[in-house]
Amino acid sequence: MVKPVILLVLIISLSACAIESVKPWERELLAEQKMQLTPDAVEAYLDDHIYFSKEAASGGSGIGGGGCGCN
Repeated sequence: MVKPVILLVLIISLSACAIESVKPWERELLAEQKMQLTPDAVEAYLDDHIYFSKEAASGGSGIGGGGCGCN
């Protein structure tokens, strides 16, 4: 016999599954560069490098070095 708690969890998890894909007319908007988390990867890398060089710290982004910026 299936316990009521397990049955309840199963019903809730199956009801939360909504198979909804992105519509073709929505893909154009989502593919725009301004919608990306990091629109320009090189610029994001350079910003991280400058930040960690000025803070004299390393970590988080894999950029090593000290405050001198000579890495």
